[in-house]
Amino acid sequence: MNMHALKQLEAEISPRLPAQTEWLLEHISQNRFLPQPPADSIFVGDGDYRAIGSEFLRHFVTLGGLRRSHRVLDVGSGIGRMAVPLTQFLHPERGSYEGFDPVLEGVMWCTTTITPAYPRFRFQRLDVAHALYNPGGVVPGAELQMPFPDGAFDFSLMVSVATHLPADELETYIREISRVLAPSGRLFLTAFVLDETAIKAEKRDTRLGFKRSGNGPCWFANQDAPLAAVGFDDGFIDHLLRSAGFDIALKSLGHWRGVEADHYQDVFVAMKRGGKA
Repeated sequence: MNMHALKQLEAEISPRLPAQTEWLLEHISQNRFLPQPPADSIFVGDGDYRAIGSEFLRHFVTLGGLRRSHRVLDVGSGIGRMAVPLTQFLHPERGSYEGFDPVLEGVMWCTTTITPAYPRFRFQRLDVAHALYNPGGVVPGAELQMPFPDGAFDFSLMVSVATHLPADELETYIREISRVLAPSGRLFLTAFVLDETAIKAEKRDTRLGFKRSGNGPCWFANQDAPLAAVGFDDGFIDHLLRSAGFDIALKSLGHWRGVEADHYQDVFVAMKRGGKA
């Protein structure tokens, strides 16, 4: 384990932001001139598009240690909810962004709306099969190969993606992310972790009536559409991360389970091993 690099990341994680970054977050949440898709075309997630994007940018910086110079990979870029605020944060010459998604509608909107104004933000469609989002896809999720070279990124987002994947596909995604991250690169991942508190919670989100699926690590909230919301046994994602070459710098449980927290889903921040000591 590279303890020096891990301590460096932990030192960067702070609940406070510089005043200029606080201003930027406020600017993003209220700026009506930033790109925003029509309401009827937002096919994933709910809530205020700009406000949620701004909220996650805060988490990327304070919890994940995101820097303006980072090369960012967005796994499941959707309709640009994470990309739009990042256009205001990443350095226009040193920072960069690559996003991919199986849903053509989202990729096309991002490509035609975001990329012309921010050419270092690029999007592509990967035709990965998914029962809900891309049922006609040709690439099984468990066989995904990301079209990027080894060590191409410094920071990867995986927001509300693990919550829609079965266990074998999640393992593939995490291993591929590890491959394309540079040593000491960071992964910011959100999930639903079924620990004892979540299993027994009486005040958790009523939409998430998770039930275990067989003997495996998966829990499904909707038995008719299992991939609509997937949770995992506590410790399963931890194991996948460590097996793929990550050290876990942060595991922060969210308020979906009925406890106080400043984020809804559970958050993992992991650092790829291999950086300089």
